[in-house]
Amino acid sequence: MTQEDSDLDNLVRQRIRGLRAALGWSLDELAARCYLSPSSLSRIETGHRRISLDQLAAIARALGTSLDQLVESPSDDDVVIRPRHDPDRGITTWVLSREPGITVARMRITRPAPASGAQLKAHPGRDWFTVLSGTIVLLLGDRRIIVAAGQAAEFSTMIPHAFGAQDGPAEVLGIFDPDGRRTHLRAAG
Repeated sequence: MTQEDSDLDNLVRQRIRGLRAALGWSLDELAARCYLSPSSLSRIETGHRRISLDQLAAIARALGTSLDQLVESPSDDDVVIRPRHDPDRGITTWVLSREPGITVARMRITRPAPASGAQLKAHPGRDWFTVLSGTIVLLLGDRRIIVAAGQAAEFSTMIPHAFGAQDGPAEVLGIFDPDGRRTHLRAAG
């Protein structure tokens, strides 16, 4: 076992013990809820026994948490959101949500809006954004819509569309379904 594995193993054990204590449960109470013997649970918490995946899943379920939350990294990456810059597209993105499904992202857009008649793309789903600063030009089918700071837009992405900044950078807060995330946030990985 590497030092990193050992550190994570200890962190998981501390989280189990801490959650149990926060719930006010004894070893016996948690053991009964996850179908382990109190002595097995004690050895797991103290590091005298390896934790199997099926035991960890049962413990997480009994504690009302997920495996992900028990084993997530103690680094600041679970808290600090770092921007991803795509110079070719003129967009810097901060993905603010980490759960699957709907994605919330802050975007700084520096590229200008495409010219009228430009090739627009469509995809399944809906997009929503609000302009935090600057002005966005939204091309939606044959329409050219100006969305200023403080305004929002919501539209079906089955309509061919594109957007860009007008007269300098603009910042938006967008909400995207999974199809929109794949299309608009591909540089955010």
